[in-house]
Amino acid sequence: MTFPTSLSRRLLCGGAFLLLAEVAACAPPKPPALQPGTVISAAPFPGGPSNATAQRIVYASTAPDGSQIEVSALVVVPKTPRAPSGGRPVVAWLHPTTGIATACAPSQGPSPFGQIQGLGLFLSRGYIIVATDYPGLGTPGTHPYLVGVSEARAAVDSVRALQHLPDLQASNRFAVWGHSQGGHAALFVPDVTAKYAPDLHLVGVAAAAPVTDVAALLQQPGEDPLWGGLLSYTVASWSQVYKLNPADILPADGQPAVDRAAQECLETKDQMDQLLSDAAPLNNQPVTPGDAWRARMAENSPQPWASGIPAFIAQGARDAVVDPVLTASFAQRLCTAGIPVRYVSLSRGDHYTAGVRSAGAAAAWISDRFADRSPKDDCGRAPLR
Repeated sequence: MTFPTSLSRRLLCGGAFLLLAEVAACAPPKPPALQPGTVISAAPFPGGPSNATAQRIVYASTAPDGSQIEVSALVVVPKTPRAPSGGRPVVAWLHPTTGIATACAPSQGPSPFGQIQGLGLFLSRGYIIVATDYPGLGTPGTHPYLVGVSEARAAVDSVRALQHLPDLQASNRFAVWGHSQGGHAALFVPDVTAKYAPDLHLVGVAAAAPVTDVAALLQQPGEDPLWGGLLSYTVASWSQVYKLNPADILPADGQPAVDRAAQECLETKDQMDQLLSDAAPLNNQPVTPGDAWRARMAENSPQPWASGIPAFIAQGARDAVVDPVLTASFAQRLCTAGIPVRYVSLSRGDHYTAGVRSAGAAAAWISDRFADRSPKDDCGRAPLR
């Protein structure tokens, strides 16, 4: 028995018959792809500083495989009567490691404003602060932990998103400021901005205790017991993002520790204690990554950028997570590439306090970048340490 086309389509779409030939005609159209930075949702966010307003936004960004994803961010705007000519300058804050589970987003954590180092200083200068959660934190999907281009795209698209919120009067001029994982992310922003977001104007890159050599971080256990947790986060993330085999990097009995640790966040002392306990079996066991792992480690270790955008780098001399020698070496590589570097050594700083200890210096340096002052350059100082 046959039906006229119009009738068969009506019966199929109404659920009376299943005619395979008409399935495509009745399927809902695929929504068009959104431009990166498009705001998907925005809602007021309580508990912010009294001299500012805050909202949590969800915006479109790009996954490592090129697909469209949603990313969340916290936006904090000073309550100044009017924006300066050209709009309010923007500081993109990139947070340190908080975990890789969806629930580990800073905007959903116990201290969403307290984790933004220098927030009060930036607000007092009239800057908008946008703090991305990174992909997979606060939104569905795998968090690409220490995947530099992905982190940087999330940062750049958070700045783009402000352009879609005209009431904020945001400028397209921005600086990026990050600590630890966020410092690693910040060092990828110049090249990503140039290739991916030429509509934005990056004025400077500030990083505290940044990861500059992923292989050096992960291949040898450090003195800090957090090392096992960082290894766990990386293995759990990269085995999903890159489809790498965990057995090609972990000791034979290491997978259960990774599975447990990957579920833990890292924002409170209790969470830290649990993470250290879960990942403890990995400590003091040097890993031997296979070729595929080593290639991804090299890919996700930042390189000097071609644009010449100046850098601010702060490093604690007592850092047991990121080797200060590696940070100084990377800063010297920036110098060799002709990039002006302000290098701040924190004699009493460890990995956990590098961001807060250097926030004042970073805020002053960023203020100079927005004012178009010549950057202080420590590249003539030898050695940087």
